[in-house]
Amino acid sequence: MKILLIEDDMDLGNGVRIALRDQGMQVVWVRTLDDAARSIEHDSCELVLLDLGLPDGDGLDLLARLRAARLPVLILSARDTVEQRLRGLDGGADDYLVKPFVLAELLSRVRALARRSYGFDGDTIELRGLLLQVPTRRVSVQGRPVELTASEYALLKTLLMRANRVITRRVLEEHILPGGLANASNTLDVHMGNLRRKIGEGYIRTVRGVGYVIDQQGEAP
Repeated sequence: MKILLIEDDMDLGNGVRIALRDQGMQVVWVRTLDDAARSIEHDSCELVLLDLGLPDGDGLDLLARLRAARLPVLILSARDTVEQRLRGLDGGADDYLVKPFVLAELLSRVRALARRSYGFDGDTIELRGLLLQVPTRRVSVQGRPVELTASEYALLKTLLMRANRVITRRVLEEHILPGGLANASNTLDVHMGNLRRKIGEGYIRTVRGVGYVIDQQGEAP
């Protein structure tokens, strides 16, 4: 899982970053609202840890943009009154953790939010009978094993971790070939066609001119 950490305190930010990486998570750490806005557009993160008191503004001002991007948000803040917590939750955050906090609790809440948002428990991702086991890289559909290439696996994991969010061709291409080489060919189309054939119809939906998405709820029959 790739996490966007928005925190201006150097000591706290570094401690959180190390704790998350020790759990096998990727971390993009920024310290301002401006850098956070750029990261939302370019870094393809799956979950956000949001401080509210930032040097260039209030983290609450970023919540609408995070919700529009369908990103789960856990607020980390020293604002501890009931009214302040409710303002964050009502503003679109999924959870709220008051500083100072114990890192073990933060990790537990991150895992819980990942489960609620993506069906991801740290080992498996499950959606409508499609199961991806992260430690073993095994995939099955309705109990039937599916053999995927490394590129097909990377594509499927990216789509599942961002279920209900349209992923652009550019982002998906970055998960196939390094350095954007996929842009010069139809590599993405070939891999996507093979992946669809292997897992079956009804999972990957094309958004013309933009990219692809796996919907948490399938289309009604």
